[in-house]
Amino acid sequence: MTGRLLYVCARPQREAAVAEWASFRDGLGVADGDLVHHDLVRTALPSDLERYAGVVVGGSPFNVTDTDKTDEQLRLERDLEELASAGLTGRTRTLFTCFGIGVVTRLLGGVVTLDHPEGTGPAEIELTEEGGGDELFGILNPRFEALTAHKEGTAEVPPGATLLARNDDCPVQAYRAGTSLWATQFHPEPTADAFVARMAVYRAAGYFDADAFDEVAAHVRTASVEQPTLLLRTFAALAV
Repeated sequence: MTGRLLYVCARPQREAAVAEWASFRDGLGVADGDLVHHDLVRTALPSDLERYAGVVVGGSPFNVTDTDKTDEQLRLERDLEELASAGLTGRTRTLFTCFGIGVVTRLLGGVVTLDHPEGTGPAEIELTEEGGGDELFGILNPRFEALTAHKEGTAEVPPGATLLARNDDCPVQAYRAGTSLWATQFHPEPTADAFVARMAVYRAAGYFDADAFDEVAAHVRTASVEQPTLLLRTFAALAV
């Protein structure tokens, strides 16, 4: 299977992984054959990244700050660092999301901390001045809504990176490093319904009170995610 965009999956849960691929496909606005699915949990990173005009990295229940990591997680983190290096050197355009921003932050010499967790649901995010002028983020509204659910975050923009978006709960919501790598703490790909379905997979993972599932799901369904979708459409358009 060949295509011009690559989706890199970092989720061990197959149900969530397949659904996330579909969310990225729909968000990017591409056909099935134009978004190759690569399961990084079970298969090492491809060596021919240059064949892809763009790579998107999905989320994961893993955390960079985890203190007891399996060999699987350690290998996955090394592969994500290799992918980040490809983005930093311009071998391909890369968009890291969720867990991936922590991997990139650490690679750049920044600090990932448990001091900036985010609740499960919609969050208001603000572009910085640099974000407004960025070729990817600049098309977004100065303030927009996106879905979040995280246990860790980047303390401050890492060395060499440019802060593009922030909010009060998480001071680093997105940044650019070099000219071909972007990283977001928020999730740009899911619709509200897709996010609720993902919540069901991770109901007992500690992101929210499992007994309050219906209440949290109802709050998620109030989210307006047109702007994050526009971000993905722009990424796809740039990857030519």
